[in-house]
Amino acid sequence: MATSNSAVTAIIPASTTNLGPGFDVLGVAVSLYNQVSLQETAGITEVICLGQDSDKLLSDTSNVAYQAADLIFAKVGYQPDGLRLTLQNGIPAIRGLGGSGTAILGGLLAANAMCGQKFGQPPFSLQEILAFATEIEGHPDNVAASLLGGFVVSATAEVQNVNTVGEIEAVMTVKTVKITPPDELRLIIAVPDFTLATKVARSVLPESVDLSAAVFNMSRSSLLVAAMATGDLDLLPVSMEDRLHQPYRAKLIPGFEEVSRSALEAGALSIALSGAGPTIVAYTRASAPTQQIADQMALAFQQNGLACQTQILTVDTEGAKVNVRVEN
Repeated sequence: MATSNSAVTAIIPASTTNLGPGFDVLGVAVSLYNQVSLQETAGITEVICLGQDSDKLLSDTSNVAYQAADLIFAKVGYQPDGLRLTLQNGIPAIRGLGGSGTAILGGLLAANAMCGQKFGQPPFSLQEILAFATEIEGHPDNVAASLLGGFVVSATAEVQNVNTVGEIEAVMTVKTVKITPPDELRLIIAVPDFTLATKVARSVLPESVDLSAAVFNMSRSSLLVAAMATGDLDLLPVSMEDRLHQPYRAKLIPGFEEVSRSALEAGALSIALSGAGPTIVAYTRASAPTQQIADQMALAFQQNGLACQTQILTVDTEGAKVNVRVEN
């Protein structure tokens, strides 16, 4: 049984999604992490945000990680007397790296494990946790990649289910396929010093596209899945082309074209916005001049009036982890 001295910590990798053509469908977990810790307290509820960009996060019960944890407690009919939630933020906030998705997953997973300590086993499966996270986030690509690790293809679907009173109802589920990319894949992120809300980035997208653009993206996203499955990174320059969202969102990011061109000229195989942006990701092999690519991307942002942080990342293939600590 959980006590006031029991703490549960979920460690969740960041994700980069879309990868060019795979809008709201494709995602990759990367070696950058957030931690969400829960501990029952004696009647005191608090939310503590630490680490990178903690000033941009809500430090009260409206925090999305707390809301996610509260959803689990509500579903099992249990409410702790008090709760301390600590978010150790290691992912740049509001930059297109799935930070909100990791917070949601962290709250869900930590609360699920805490209920498992109290009732003998976690009440919800990973598949159910993914469905909850997708419902909160609104799309599955970030949360699926962060939960499962690796390169993940995901789609939502409705299935027929019989509820507790015998009625048939439609229930949303998330179908996923996880692929482990080749070990040599490196992702170089260039994170400019400004934030771009997903809502704003979606507002510039057209309501409809012509058939040729749809076919173009279908062919590229299919090729990209095949490239990851077979380990053929030589396909990345073509398979990561996009006509659905990047041409519109690029206008919101000063220096997008220059940063992209600089990365390719320095030795990257391909580039893409990370999620809705403004982070730009270069994809290449470990044998490529990764630091040179990072430096050239930062320089291009600087020449467009933006400070920029860069990191050279690997693919996280394990996904989210949960640790339970009981102190006597």
